[in-house]
Amino acid sequence: MKAAITVKNKKKPRRLSQRLQSIGAVFLFFLVWEAVVRIANINEAFISTPSSAIAHLLFAQPDANYHWQKNISVTLYDFVLGFLFTAVGGTLIGILIGWSKTIQKAVMPLFVMFNSIPMVAIAPILLIWMGYGLKTNILIAFLASFFPMVINTSAGLASVEDDLLDLVRYLNGSKWQTFWKIRLPSALPYIFSGLKICTTLSVMGVIVGELIASDSGLGYVIVNAQLMMDTPPMFASLIMMSLLGWGMFLIVSIVERLAMPWAFKDEIQ
Repeated sequence: MKAAITVKNKKKPRRLSQRLQSIGAVFLFFLVWEAVVRIANINEAFISTPSSAIAHLLFAQPDANYHWQKNISVTLYDFVLGFLFTAVGGTLIGILIGWSKTIQKAVMPLFVMFNSIPMVAIAPILLIWMGYGLKTNILIAFLASFFPMVINTSAGLASVEDDLLDLVRYLNGSKWQTFWKIRLPSALPYIFSGLKICTTLSVMGVIVGELIASDSGLGYVIVNAQLMMDTPPMFASLIMMSLLGWGMFLIVSIVERLAMPWAFKDEIQ
């Protein structure tokens, strides 16, 4: 009993140390970036320092007002909705493909072909069809990120060992019971891996939509800052995009731990 408590107490500082290392790596990256730009005396019109970019985020600037609160809120709203549509729609499509090999053979080539088209090339067409606004940005985010979700989900459903499936059939288990009790739990690690990939792809999709088909959002800020050769707001927008993706990644990781406690039992014990 004492040994188990000792091991548990040792693991807590180790997990804390790993988290601090991750945060420290991010701060180190920004410090190196700041130092390189200042030591090399690089013109701010080419590369902004992180401090200047963050200052543009936090404090009103006399040269331009980018309405950060409004534009960040718009991008966050588009991103969350696009991610949720991807998470639900991509998972359901992946389950449908994993459920039937006939559907998989019929639909998968179309998905592969469609996924090969860059979103930057498709966005202008969607703009003509749907116009500016929320629906276009969400659709672009969905199209940019749903394919990994579909692939991971279907691969997870197909990853069950044949011996286990044979045992379920021997016990007269129905197809629904096999899916719910065997295939879906086995697919959860794949599904959450797909969700983590989609956290970044959804942000990218939303920004592509805002660059081409929006009058607000961080992508819109980048376009306007580019026209005025104002580099710090562009880097400030990039920092905010990375924070949005990072935040959603952490949320997915927390949900993963709640949905799959058995996969992290060694960390908990």
